[in-house]
Amino acid sequence: MDRDKRIQQLLDLVGRLYAETGELSESDGDLQLWYNRGYANGMIQVLRELGAADQIAARVEADTADRLAGQEFLPWGKAYLHGFEMGDRETREVL
Repeated sequence: MDRDKRIQQLLDLVGRLYAETGELSESDGDLQLWYNRGYANGMIQVLRELGAADQIAARVEADTADRLAGQEFLPWGKAYLHGFEMGDRETREVL
């Protein structure tokens, strides 16, 4: 499979993860949703590095870098950060 097709599939996944976690708030105790949001943002970081920023913007309004400012050590912050690391790592592996 060529790289462009993989990037499109990853963008589709980002869109699904964002749709699933769209109403996420700090009071939401579902840590899997926080992990998924972090995962999507880890993917976005890699895809931006590859020049897909316009394609991302066309699909989702991506979170800002300060999404978790001051909350990194709370349960949802930890889940988000772990998801972010895994999304970054696994996206690099796929590409």
